[in-house]
Amino acid sequence: MRLLKEANVAGKTVLMRVDFNVPLKDGKISDDKRIRAVLPTIDYLRKKKARIILISHLGRPDGKVVDELRLAPVADRLSKLLKYPVHYEPDCIGSDVEISARGLHEGDVLLLENLRFYPEEEQDDVGFAQKLAAPADIYVNDAFAVSHRAHASVHAITKFLPSYAGFLLEKEVRMLSSLLKSPKHPFLAIMGGAKVSDKIGVIENLLKKVDAVLIGGAMMFTFYKALNCEVGRSKFEADKVDLAKSLLKKGKKRIILPTDVVLSNRRVVPANKMPKAFAGFDIGPETQAIYSEMIKSAKTVFWNGPMGLFEQKPFDKGTIAVAKAMSGCKGVTVVGGGDSVSAVEKAKLEKKFSHVSTGGGAGLEFLEGKELPGIKVLE
Repeated sequence: MRLLKEANVAGKTVLMRVDFNVPLKDGKISDDKRIRAVLPTIDYLRKKKARIILISHLGRPDGKVVDELRLAPVADRLSKLLKYPVHYEPDCIGSDVEISARGLHEGDVLLLENLRFYPEEEQDDVGFAQKLAAPADIYVNDAFAVSHRAHASVHAITKFLPSYAGFLLEKEVRMLSSLLKSPKHPFLAIMGGAKVSDKIGVIENLLKKVDAVLIGGAMMFTFYKALNCEVGRSKFEADKVDLAKSLLKKGKKRIILPTDVVLSNRRVVPANKMPKAFAGFDIGPETQAIYSEMIKSAKTVFWNGPMGLFEQKPFDKGTIAVAKAMSGCKGVTVVGGGDSVSAVEKAKLEKKFSHVSTGGGAGLEFLEGKELPGIKVLE
């Protein structure tokens, strides 16, 4: 992969794809971690006296202009974080953009408008990519979270400019590659969330490498169905029960299921003795203790997906227990996926992890062993 450090960027105009798809409430940014994640790359380019043009999408405007999804509030927040004025252009291609780009001085930053206001972005349109590339000398991808999508600003654009990976993309690839290529053992994968179908590829690929996969979240009930256990009113994927059966067979006792479950009425019951009238909402205290012990003695841990209905107390206890155990693990700890990352941040533990991944779907596809279009073009 071609890295930014190898590029001569001094005095050049650098077009940098970032992921500023931040949550907005009434035009205010409620969480700016995606903006903060690329500050090291922006700071490096500014020190090298590059002129920086940032491009991003926000939300799902479906190829038309949606005023609530303009990037102006992001430009304001970035200005505050950089302590330097960020110019904002209310379009991402065309003569106005090229005029603004020509007016940039060394170290200046220009944020262009939401890429997805144009349907051509998601169509990986070559003509659109050429227009995006027009004002720049060099392209940098620092948006790992969208690198699994063959979109114009990630894929087609590399036909027109020398292209490199930014520091965030480089770190994501390095950390996730280490899980696949050279993990220290014992290596645990913790898989939570609602759907086995979302994680099937990752579980299959990681089963070749891990010592154990610890299961939590609503997906545990699909596995219990595969073992012909009663799951009460718990959510499970009826059409994925056979898939869960085959995974359990492949896993040869390396897939670990919870021993107890917290019910919707807050009672704790053995996982294989669930009453018909209730649903399971979290892993129970015994499971939390077992998982925590395994995590603390592991040398490598990857976690994706909450252990229960973590946004609702007291069903957040399983997820918080996993986050705390991982923060106390002396090995390499990597967490990915929006909900797991939110749980880690809620517990104020993000600094205790080796790596907090910014890529949900992209991270999972990478760990499935798939080639990501945005990374392949940088090789």
